Amino acid sequence: MIKRVIIVEDETAAQVNLRSMLTSLIPGVEVVEVLESVEESIDYFSKEVDADVVFMDIHLADGDSFRIFQSVDINLPIIFTTAYDEYALEAFKVNSVDYLLKPFKEDDLRRALEKLQRLTQSERAMAKEQRNEMVQSVSGDSVQTLLVRYKDKIIPVKREEIAFFYTSEDQVTLTTLDERRYPVDKTLEALSQQLSGEEFYRANRQFIISRRAVKDIAVWFGSRLALNLVVDTPERIIISKARVSDFKQWLQSVHPA
Repeated sequence: MIKRVIIVEDETAAQVNLRSMLTSLIPGVEVVEVLESVEESIDYFSKEVDADVVFMDIHLADGDSFRIFQSVDINLPIIFTTAYDEYALEAFKVNSVDYLLKPFKEDDLRRALEKLQRLTQSERAMAKEQRNEMVQSVSGDSVQTLLVRYKDKIIPVKREEIAFFYTSEDQVTLTTLDERRYPVDKTLEALSQQLSGEEFYRANRQFIISRRAVKDIAVWFGSRLALNLVVDTPERIIISKARVSDFKQWLQSVHPA
């Protein structure tokens, strides 16, 4: 029986709406905690938690909520909430992970709760495994897909679509091979740890580049290298003299023959 609920959501209207629907569907339901950020959630779930289900928004004020699972193991059933369109929901569908689309509808919430209550212990364990696989696919050590915010939606960008990342004034921007540009709520340092070293290279303090995007290379002043990509860049990409050998080795080892 579902009686105790945790909500991870940074939009006040969505919090109120979900709480109201839960109260309508489950007499006596208790919302034991409302969390509004990744950091707050990591701290909360690092301790023992007594609840029956977690409703978790994908995108929070300080980043996507998948980062929570990189720091803590959550054994509770989770129903993700999201404003994704059909394309972006593919990861959920493939892995059979429960989700609710915003704006919430009471019938959808009822079905999700009824499905959860029907699950056996073994099915719950399988659901957790499927959830972890999905989380790994978008935020693991060898990230396959990045989630980026565009207007009022969150868009998945596949690794092979990426041309480069650029940082300026503490804002990181992703540019794709077809020249779409999106803000990214991660630092270049964090991205460097997640992206495969075979396909991406930290060129300097401003750029991470994809090997697919390298068009040609020019010898620059002071024995440095200047890179030209297949798409326009906001400033010239310079490889320092100290990194020339490392860069050439990276490019030769992975660049298609």
